Amino acid sequence: MKLRIRSLFILAFLSSCSNELSFDSKEFRQKSTLLCDKNCTEIKIEIPYATANSIAADSINRKVFQVIKDLVYVNETPIPENDYEALVASFISSFESTKEAFPEAAFGWDAKIVGEVVYQTDKIINIEISHYTFTGGAHGFEGKQSLLFNSKTGKVIQIRNLFQKYAEFKGTVEILFRKKYKIPAKGDINQTGYLFEDAKFQLPKNIFFTTDGLLLHYNQYEVAPYAEGPKTLFLPYTAIKKYFVLK
Repeated sequence: MKLRIRSLFILAFLSSCSNELSFDSKEFRQKSTLLCDKNCTEIKIEIPYATANSIAADSINRKVFQVIKDLVYVNETPIPENDYEALVASFISSFESTKEAFPEAAFGWDAKIVGEVVYQTDKIINIEISHYTFTGGAHGFEGKQSLLFNSKTGKVIQIRNLFQKYAEFKGTVEILFRKKYKIPAKGDINQTGYLFEDAKFQLPKNIFFTTDGLLLHYNQYEVAPYAEGPKTLFLPYTAIKKYFVLK
């Protein structure tokens, strides 16, 4: 009996080790032959792909695919989940259909998506998605997205659930934001030209974990005119540790 119990323990241990999350880098790309003298229409996607055979890995992979699909998919016809080959093919097909419908159009499309695991502990996995897409207009759409996952379950972690005393934390960040960007300490947060909704300070949708602290990232258009570019604020862990629930 003791031998059997010990064997079961070893098997459980080995199983848990094999399910530890690791990531491979995968790349998908395709190029159109239309309008390809100089600036060829092309889509390129590089992503970290969780390789473990587990619910957590599957959850992370599905979320990453959904985020990238939302960035580059312009069709209404459904495509299979996690089918990146279909996704890049659809982007090229959409361009070529548009070109056939509007042959006078003289510009190509472009999409570059790069995903990277920027932070990983036994509690949190942080994946950064950098993206640029151009499908016409004055300029392309560029930005970064931060995806936060529970390392054990693969479930998305909402920013609000990272902190305790959330209102107090947000107030502290607002003071630091006003100081960095030279906004008077009192009065409307938009008084110098910012574009916070309802003139009320809000934390960004994207917060990145680094070795030494949190990087708060506002993409272009989120809180300032396009010409102003993205806005960032770095918070050392030592300065905000009392607010943390997870790290």
